[in-house]
Amino acid sequence: MGRKLLSELRRALRARHYSPRTEQANVDRVRRLVRACGMRHPRDLKPGEVAGFLSDLAVRRGVSAATQNQALSALLFLYREVLARPLGPAEGLVRAKGSPRVPVALSRAEVEVVLGHLDGTPRLVAGLLYGGGLRLLEGLRLRVKDLQFSYGQILVRSGKGARDRVTLLPRAIQPALRRHLEQVQRVFRADLADPAWSVPLPDALAQKVPGAAREWPWQWVFPATRTFVDRRTGRRHRSHLHPTVVQRAFRVAARSALPARRATCHTLRHSFATHLLEAGHHIRTVQELLGHRDVRTTMIYTHVLANPGLGVRSPLQSF
Repeated sequence: MGRKLLSELRRALRARHYSPRTEQANVDRVRRLVRACGMRHPRDLKPGEVAGFLSDLAVRRGVSAATQNQALSALLFLYREVLARPLGPAEGLVRAKGSPRVPVALSRAEVEVVLGHLDGTPRLVAGLLYGGGLRLLEGLRLRVKDLQFSYGQILVRSGKGARDRVTLLPRAIQPALRRHLEQVQRVFRADLADPAWSVPLPDALAQKVPGAAREWPWQWVFPATRTFVDRRTGRRHRSHLHPTVVQRAFRVAARSALPARRATCHTLRHSFATHLLEAGHHIRTVQELLGHRDVRTTMIYTHVLANPGLGVRSPLQSF
């Protein structure tokens, strides 16, 4: 398999506006298929061989059902959209067994303790994740124009599933966020001194709105500390802060504050949903704030409420 197939795969994914992460994941899965099948071209593989590769993921490597399904989707896309040869039924495919997982949510006191162990930009990002129910990348990809201080709202653009939504911008975090933006604006003004500098823009916006890449509203709320040069255009860019910066800081804070609990940045989103339901907010409202397509996804948080709606008391309480 040469680079031509992978280039065609990338073009097909970009034409359908898949995210860069999805693009890279699909490319990686095709590469693994080719290596597992002795470096043969996917066009020469039989459906049973593809099914064997997917089964091996579940049987020998023990991957989760979600990981196996993602690999299956990537290969179905390859054969349908790039090779124009749909795979059809994958006979003999061994499916990884999935099981429902109850999300981990921290109590309000635990969230307060963890946030207290953070400072600087990671503290601000974590505050937005918990205060608005954001995913980590949704928070890091915020542009200045997405923060609506007067309405107390955040516009989340192209979230999971390429969907936009509106969520909460907590008033408690607004003063610190405004001070942070003043620092970001100073960096932005320094960047403008380089005529070849611009911020990366989504889709074809650079052609639709010339000059937008050097305007303040389109700048990242959480920019990276370093710039890079795009080899294709020769222009200098500044990306948003890398997720690992916040993840590492949060991991250290969580281990220090709650050594007996396992918590990640995404735990803050789970905690946001759980605490809203505990406060009596309608599940449909929480669904909209989280950006879930189906309310059944939101309903999983009803299983981690501190006070379930049934009001059941443990028999130990009667002792």
